[in-house]
Amino acid sequence: MKTRKRRYATTILATALLFAPGGCVKDELHDTPHPDKGVVAVSIDLPQGASREDYTVEIDGTTADGKEGRYTVSDPLPPGEYTVLVYNTPQGFTVTDGIARVERTDGTVRALTDFINPLPDYLYSGTKRITVVADDILRVDLSVAQRVRDLHIELTVTEGDPERIAAITGTLGGVAEAYDLYRGTLTGEAVSTRPTFAREGDKVSADLRLLGVRGDAQTLTLVLTFTDGQTQTVESDLTEILADFNGDMEEALGIEGELHTPVRAGMEATIKDWNTIPGDPVEAM
Repeated sequence: MKTRKRRYATTILATALLFAPGGCVKDELHDTPHPDKGVVAVSIDLPQGASREDYTVEIDGTTADGKEGRYTVSDPLPPGEYTVLVYNTPQGFTVTDGIARVERTDGTVRALTDFINPLPDYLYSGTKRITVVADDILRVDLSVAQRVRDLHIELTVTEGDPERIAAITGTLGGVAEAYDLYRGTLTGEAVSTRPTFAREGDKVSADLRLLGVRGDAQTLTLVLTFTDGQTQTVESDLTEILADFNGDMEEALGIEGELHTPVRAGMEATIKDWNTIPGDPVEAM
């Protein structure tokens, strides 16, 4: 009973002060220490198996502080609309002004005439539009997507002696060099890359990890060096078989074809019968 009387008396007193001549309420109640601005807290939802380390969170160019998938902008933001950008900077990439670019094979920024790294690490990114409200903490859950795709190329020597192949080098032209993280699209010119080819028995193979294909055509060029010191260059058009490469980036793609090597003087090497490898995709290593 005493408690009820005390609460009642307090209510009557507060009401009397409010309506008394000259009475006013000087202090306004706020939900945060920043009544005219808002705070943004971002949590990153990563795909299974992706590392939580080395991510950057930007809100209209302002970098957020944090780690292990949780980030907050240190200074409150004025009310309004903003874009949140999340990305990692994996080995083999540089990121500048929202553009992720594959490095040259020597690790420096690529010049137009150079070959890009054929097997960079996995790039992830995501964006989201948000509205910041004054005197509030906005909690944002943002998922990221994989922006590169694994490609496995495998050739079977079905004509000629595979043991005559002493060395093999290759170039794949018509691939993407850069990705616009804000727009979520490929950008830049079509470039080339030089994957490492290896022969094991009658199989010649290489692994790549690409942002995507770019340009009107994708061409594979191989230089075969034989045990007698002779070399041959063979080109093959991969445009058709890689037409849908920029689709499901999380699913590795394997393609296979037949390599015909010379069986006598005057013959030229050729590549025929490209197909996708059936069954589970081959993961590039």
